[in-house]
Amino acid sequence: MNIPLNVDWQQILLHLFNFAILAGGLYFLLYKPVKNFMEQRIVYYAEKEKEAADKIEQAKVHEQEYRNRLESADLEINRKKEQAAKDAEKIASTIIDDANKQKEHILEEAQKAAAHEKEKMIQDAKEEIVGLAMAATVKMLHGEAVSHE
Repeated sequence: MNIPLNVDWQQILLHLFNFAILAGGLYFLLYKPVKNFMEQRIVYYAEKEKEAADKIEQAKVHEQEYRNRLESADLEINRKKEQAAKDAEKIASTIIDDANKQKEHILEEAQKAAAHEKEKMIQDAKEEIVGLAMAATVKMLHGEAVSHE
């Protein structure tokens, strides 16, 4: 069957059939695997992005927890420093009070010792004066006795 312009319908249909086979083969051999690969790649990177976002969120939460812990640790350190300063003041005042008591005791003992030493010196001086007076009296009596004889 010849159609004007030398067009053969059988050849056209055969070429269409070949084209359909080629398109179908290329679809199954190239397009579908590439499309699946691209979809898997999109899913993979979406999952990675989601994991990264989750890790960033967890890091932010951990960072906030650490900041809170640091703040509470700083507060605890300051509280303990204040407590240590108060304890040191108490110990210092106790030591000062003990030193003052020892000072008073030492001064009291020194005053007693000085008073005792004073009394002893006065007693010794009295005894010495009595002894000198007796010696002078004896000399005077001996002097009169010698002059009477």
